[in-house]
Amino acid sequence: MNKHENLRAHLLATVAELKHNPDRLLIFIDNGKIRCTAATSLSFEYSFDLQIILTDFAGHPDSVILPILGWLSINQSELLENLDKVKAGIQFEAEIIDTSKVDFSLTLPLTERVIVGKDAEGNTTVKHAGEPQRVADYLDPNWVPGAQGNAGEWVVPK
Repeated sequence: MNKHENLRAHLLATVAELKHNPDRLLIFIDNGKIRCTAATSLSFEYSFDLQIILTDFAGHPDSVILPILGWLSINQSELLENLDKVKAGIQFEAEIIDTSKVDFSLTLPLTERVIVGKDAEGNTTVKHAGEPQRVADYLDPNWVPGAQGNAGEWVVPK
């Protein structure tokens, strides 16, 4: 599985609070399943809930949500485009510690396809398939992983 590490790197690069306190970002994989149809290959799909926990978070929730939505637009776009998946939504919980800090938890239902095949010499190959790439014009490049201008962090407007 690769998506959890990819999202971790994206959040550490785009959320100011996490750049300075990376140990406050915890990521867990829950409810994991492997789906394989036993077709002509052993290709399969990981399906799991990715739980993101921010501890003692003093930033604005928007500063986390927008980079996550940008990441999802590239890495799991059906969570934003499929009405049935949108209804189930991205789940979150928050525990208010004091007036300036919160423990914040988000749960993202993710999938990751793994294509198993053979190369020209007959050796088994394993490839993690990418997602269809459709990026909305309204997204700030700083929220989208790999987009031009992704050198900065996003700051919640006052």
